[in-house]
Amino acid sequence: MPYLVSSDLPDRPAGTRFRALVERGGILQLPGAHNGMAALQAKAAGFEGLYLSGAAMTASMGLPDLGIITVDEVAFFIRQIVRASGLPLLADGDTGYGEALNVMHMVRVFEDAGAGAVHIEDQLLPKKCGHLNDKKLADAHDMAAKVAAAAKARRHLYLIARTDAVASEGLDGAVARARLYVEAGADAIFPEALHTAEMFRAFAERLPGVPLLANMTEFGKTPFFTAAEFRDMGYRMVIWPVSSLRVANKAQQELYAAIARDGGTHGLVDRMQTRAELYAAIGLHDYEALDSSIIRTIIPEGMPQR
Repeated sequence: MPYLVSSDLPDRPAGTRFRALVERGGILQLPGAHNGMAALQAKAAGFEGLYLSGAAMTASMGLPDLGIITVDEVAFFIRQIVRASGLPLLADGDTGYGEALNVMHMVRVFEDAGAGAVHIEDQLLPKKCGHLNDKKLADAHDMAAKVAAAAKARRHLYLIARTDAVASEGLDGAVARARLYVEAGADAIFPEALHTAEMFRAFAERLPGVPLLANMTEFGKTPFFTAAEFRDMGYRMVIWPVSSLRVANKAQQELYAAIARDGGTHGLVDRMQTRAELYAAIGLHDYEALDSSIIRTIIPEGMPQR
């Protein structure tokens, strides 16, 4: 039903709903959704939560993932995804968009936009995708101060601290940072760019009881693992951050090439979402029914009936 009907809106804050999904056990599967349509399609497939990747979001804007967009630009994406799906959303908070006060502002903006969770990372600007080389790390205590600031500002937002330290400080350094971030108020830890099953297991074993998030991105340092395999290695959440964008971009590239080559789209019609399928996905007829149930012309008594 349309999000415009108050009875269809969730009755608990997004952060509360996200926390419940993590704490119920098993592994929470969070596919990336780079816009509202992707969110609707993920929900229709049965997913209970979603992920908004900074890399997918910036790429959809034609920009690299270097921390150059603003909090308000991210909030625009959060609002459309949450509005479309109603699902609790984990949003990529990059480095927090500045220092402690900036992080606190980000937390409030993301909560107001409808996010259920956020992760912030211990890189310095210009930040990079976690699976690239030569990332520059913040001082661990400076990052812990950001985590503490986020925890102080949040009302319900689930707070995940990401560490990119494995590449430069090894597993020991990453684990030490993770413990510091948990002490500062993080609800969960996201160890980025682990590249063997043994590393994933070792990290989990050294942080017993701490919810962990795994990143199953394609074309990165992490081999392909299934959600069940991550669960068995000790992880409570898994994201597929850029997958939806990659598939959509590939299809669009082929579309434009076909138009340029053939002078039309006739060769790709069988690969398109039909008009009926589009209208069903966005709930057009539900909106029309809602509109007709409310908007009626009222003729005042005593007016000539012509």
